[in-house]
Amino acid sequence: MTVRRHRVVAIAHEHMSLFELAAVAEVFGLSREDVASPWYDFEVCAPRSAVPVRNAPHLLLQTSADLAALATADTVVVAGWHPVDHDPSAEVVDAVHQAWRRGARVASICGGAFVLAAAKLLDGREATTHWRYAAEFRRRHPTVRLTPDVLYIDHGDVATSAGTAAGIDLCLHLLRNDLGGAAANEVARRMVVPAHRGGGQSQFVDRPVAPDPFDPIAPLLDWMTAHLDRHLTLSELAQQAAVSQRTLARRFALATGSTPTQWLLEQRLFETRRLLECSDLTVESIAARTGLGSAVNLRRHFRRRFDTTPAAYRAAFHTLATAGPALVSTTGPR
Repeated sequence: MTVRRHRVVAIAHEHMSLFELAAVAEVFGLSREDVASPWYDFEVCAPRSAVPVRNAPHLLLQTSADLAALATADTVVVAGWHPVDHDPSAEVVDAVHQAWRRGARVASICGGAFVLAAAKLLDGREATTHWRYAAEFRRRHPTVRLTPDVLYIDHGDVATSAGTAAGIDLCLHLLRNDLGGAAANEVARRMVVPAHRGGGQSQFVDRPVAPDPFDPIAPLLDWMTAHLDRHLTLSELAQQAAVSQRTLARRFALATGSTPTQWLLEQRLFETRRLLECSDLTVESIAARTGLGSAVNLRRHFRRRFDTTPAAYRAAFHTLATAGPALVSTTGPR
């Protein structure tokens, strides 16, 4: 008796990231009958079959199937979508929606969440996308409950993931659900990636954009940033800005959308993150240097903000400025 293979179809389109498509193909597209049998049946389709899809100035991707391939898919993956400020075509949106209505599982990587939202698969639900697209996503799809600080969200029938590498996390998660943890772990080992990553994408978000340098509050923000190690009171900040505490609160909110206390904590945490990346200072020393007081207080705030521990973050991102270019030997001693 022949067992039907689970069919995964990824959608290719112009300007897409080849990395995101390759991640889907790496997890589902390679024959891995020695890991689990039967393995997946995998195909890549495009809005128009047999027509080269331009992904970059010098790259063309040829597909053999058009969107009709979604009619027989068990899982549909929208591997990114660019540019995100342009509506996906009605043809793509309708094909994705029809596949979902038929019972297919639909997943997205990075900007692919914009396609799922346009297909009305995310209304009233939690979803995620790349942290850089969060503001645009909220503007275009206000009925979706965007959660921008996670790697992926899976509702069973619909799943979304954050940027690029988070697509690997989601694909391994789907594989784990389909074929079990042993299969997912083995594929992760072969790809030389973690089978499951802790934390969320908030640990990758860059420092928040600084306010207008010509704003009257800007000199105070510079001064606060230069004195993170000090215990700064609202009274001292108001005195430094030569305004009343009430005026300070009003101007601060207009310039930053935050309170002085909240903004100061945010800067201390981002400075903590920088020091974990580029120094060998102990957590206690970093806490003193950033004004967070104690290692216990630093760890508590850091975990709440970045959804990971200082130790785990340092293990993932630490790079000494004095280190030479050859940090790892793959050949052993000669």
